This record gives sequence, structure tokens and C-alpha cells, in this order.
Amino acid sequence: MTLPHTLITALAALWGATAGTLLPRAVYRLSVPPGEPWRTHCPSGDHELTGWLGGSGGGACGCAGEDGAARAPRATTLAVLTALITTALAAATGPRPELAVWLLLAPPALVLACVDRAVMRLPDVLTLPLAAAALALLGAAAALPGHGGSWTTAALGSLTLSGGYFVLFLINPNGMAFGDVKLALALGAALGWYGWGTLLLGTFAGFVCAALYGGWLVVARGAGRRTAIAFGPFLLAGALAGVLLGAHAA
Repeated sequence: MTLPHTLITALAALWGATAGTLLPRAVYRLSVPPGEPWRTHCPSGDHELTGWLGGSGGGACGCAGEDGAARAPRATTLAVLTALITTALAAATGPRPELAVWLLLAPPALVLACVDRAVMRLPDVLTLPLAAAALALLGAAAALPGHGGSWTTAALGSLTLSGGYFVLFLINPNGMAFGDVKLALALGAALGWYGWGTLLLGTFAGFVCAALYGGWLVVARGAGRRTAIAFGPFLLAGALAGVLLGAHAA
């Protein structure tokens, strides 16, 4: 029995809102410069942060979720944003098996976007497991009836996009970081699931978003050609756009 589309979308929104409230401490813990260990205490230093979500045995601590220097976005902000993303994914995908994959991948992808925006770093502890999870979960979805994509193109898309970014990294390491190359393994799998057209569209959308932001920095803030920007959030935004369009057309 297939659940109504409206119910699926509502459940996806609830999942996104719930998952989003758990993300701030993970963002805070991982938002450190390359080579530095994860943060182990909240900004006040009063609470120890342990585990993936930064929880402590002494109970909940809101310090790591407050706005300000060296702090993650508020839980409410990430809850709303995650809910919007998961709602859009559910609305575009419907009851197809790959929806479960998108809903599971969305929260860690948002953590990566926030961390990269904060410290211009995409931690291996998230990028590589995200790629493995994307391929494994899409493989499971491909074995179920009613799926809307192809695991073969997902796997090839993962290798193709990462390989293309690796070439760009070799040509211009200052423009394409190696973390972006590793992130492309997951993005290529998600986009490739719906075909090569979706892969091209999602990739192009990411570069367009980055170019528009760079242009805004030049006009509004006087940035120069050598001003560094975090590329990961734009690659993720472009991939989201591609998956939404690919799911809608599938």
C-alpha cells in the first residue's frame, strides 16, 4: 500500500525538522581549521561535547547552538532549513524508494555546507562516508520496485564527477580544493542516479551559484579575483537543484 503524496511530504518535513535540531553541535565540533582536532567543549567551556552529535553525559547544552563567533547556526534555523529541503525532496520524488536515500543524506550534507561556510573545509569524516552511503543506499533502492533511477549511472556519475573535479584541482588547487573532489563522489552518485543530463545540470547549477556569489562579493564588498570562497555549499545547492529536477522528471 502506497502512502498518499501529501502524507509522505508531511512526514518528510517532520523528519527534516527533527534531524535539523540535532545538527548544530556537529557543525560546531567540526568547524575547525585543517589539522586541528574536533572541538571538545562548548564556547563557554562548561560542557564537554562528545560523540557525533556533541552530546554530553550531563544533559543537553545549548551553548554550541548559539549564534556568534565560533558558534554553529541555531537549532531552529537548521531545523527549518532541513525541513524545507526534505519537504522539497519528498514533493519532487514522491513515494519512490530513493526518497528514503535523499532524506537520509540531506542532514549530513547540510552539516558539510555549514562547516565549509564557516572554515572552508570539508572534513573527510563526513565526505567519504557520505559517498559510501550514497552508493550503498542507492544500490538498495535500485533493488526495490518503483525506483526512478539507475545505480549504474549513479556509480559512473560518482567516478566521473570526482575525476573531473580532480583534474580541476590539479590545474588550479586554489580554485578547486581536494575536499570538493571527495564531496563530488557523493554528489555524482546522487545526480547520476537520474541520468547524465541531471548530472550535467546539477554540476552546472553549482558553478553558476558560485559565480553569482563571487560577482556579488566583487560588487558589494570589493572582493578581488583572489578572494577565496567556500565552494562546497554551492556544489551542494546545485546538486540539490539537479536532484529535484531529475526526480520531478523521472
